Amino acid sequence: MRIAVRWMVRFASLTPLMLVLCSLPGYASDSFKMGVVDPQTVLEKSKAGKRALDGLKEYVTVRQKLLSKDEEDLRNYEKQIKDQLPKMSETEKKEKETQFRTKVQDFQKRAQDFNQELQKKQKELVDEYMKKISAATKTTAEKGGFSLVVDKGSEQTVKIVIYNKDAIDLTEQVIKEFDLTNK
Repeated sequence: MRIAVRWMVRFASLTPLMLVLCSLPGYASDSFKMGVVDPQTVLEKSKAGKRALDGLKEYVTVRQKLLSKDEEDLRNYEKQIKDQLPKMSETEKKEKETQFRTKVQDFQKRAQDFNQELQKKQKELVDEYMKKISAATKTTAEKGGFSLVVDKGSEQTVKIVIYNKDAIDLTEQVIKEFDLTNK
């Protein structure tokens, strides 16, 4: 769910633009306002973001329970086969081993499918919410007269901004705007 890479690319392309803008006569340092925002924090602390993340966690929990049940069934089947091995003929042993391998492969396939499905859901969530966070950021920036807002990053993502004054951190304002528009 790390969204910083996309923003890092955007930031890298904006750096020369920022330098040019700051040096233009109409953009003296006192008229050029720059802000930072942490989209990950907006997602995690906003009401709609929390609901979305809770929904994703619930989805993961349900799927993990199903996979745990399947894994337990597989272990029980393996134990059952081991207990019956001394009584089986070589043909039966080979047949049971083949059946067990097939069940293991089926389980691994389900686990792999789950992981792919989860990654897809996470990407969809991030894409959907980044659009909404961007809109809330734009509204907040326009209200505050900010010319540029950069992704701050966080400890969980790549840190793009190493230092900023609290006065230019718009994250809390963006959370409020986000909550207003995404109920």
